[in-house]
Amino acid sequence: MKELQAIVRHLMAPAAPDGRALVLATLVAVEGSSYRRAGARRLFGPHGESIGSISGGCLEEDVSAHARAVAETGRAMLAVYDTTSENDLIWGTGAGCHGIVRVLLERIPARPEWAAQLAKNLRQGRPTELAVVWQAPAGAALGTVLAEQLPPPPPEAAVFRQTVSPAPTLFVFGAGDDARPLVRGAKELGWKVVVADPRPAFATVTRFPEADAVVVAPADQLVERTAPAAGAAAVVMTHHYVHDTPVLRGLLTRPLAYLGLLGPRSRADRILADLAAAGLTITAGQRARLRAPVGLDLGAEAPEEVALSILGEIQAVLAGRDARPLRERTGPIHA
Repeated sequence: MKELQAIVRHLMAPAAPDGRALVLATLVAVEGSSYRRAGARRLFGPHGESIGSISGGCLEEDVSAHARAVAETGRAMLAVYDTTSENDLIWGTGAGCHGIVRVLLERIPARPEWAAQLAKNLRQGRPTELAVVWQAPAGAALGTVLAEQLPPPPPEAAVFRQTVSPAPTLFVFGAGDDARPLVRGAKELGWKVVVADPRPAFATVTRFPEADAVVVAPADQLVERTAPAAGAAAVVMTHHYVHDTPVLRGLLTRPLAYLGLLGPRSRADRILADLAAAGLTITAGQRARLRAPVGLDLGAEAPEEVALSILGEIQAVLAGRDARPLRERTGPIHA
């Protein structure tokens, strides 16, 4: 998501003064294993700059050479890379991915219509349907368009369709020092981050310059003021029982994708018991959804390590994975 956000920002900026073209490389199909999945992109600028990646680095040099040719001719092309051979040394890396990767390269203008719509939808929290035609009859156009503008393709055409969803939103309830690496890490992933805390001395833009929003309000009003939407992630970490309790009360009933509470299990049990005694009905589903203690068991101690364990757990939940080691996974990594 962060990669595509950066590409769209670049595309929506003013065009290069000399008017030279941009070339977009899109990984459109994968057979077998690949470092990146379909939808990975790399944008090549007119001055040798680039944004994004379509592999771990083993294909980039060759794709760059193709991009220069596409920039000159204006004709889109499909590059096919076969690394299924046991002697996968053709690219000089011995990558050993054992897959066939297809990459479409197309020359595009600054501010293409699909990028403008994608930028607008990302700002407004709406998904965008993209289509990349990478194989078509002679004379037909190849390239990226909004899916809604794509006419029914002929049977011999090949189209990669992609739903680009808005970046995940993480609500961090607590503005202590240990929240700062959590916010930085989430922004590094390209997520939207909101920080909320009842203490104005802690919840400041100066302390959280990366946050998209910083909210200060009484603890019992924080959830209403921030209004986490369905599918968002939230972590409660004020370190104060009297603050965590009303915040958790407001969050338990919301259809969040992830809800975590910092602190030992006994503390979480006490907060839930107090909420129940105060009249809040806590369903089995709500209790099961609460991650308390929050995070994966990484042996984390330092704030940065704790942030890593929390972000890892959130990523696993959002992706529908169980966070087991990849060596124990029997299915494909990129399902």
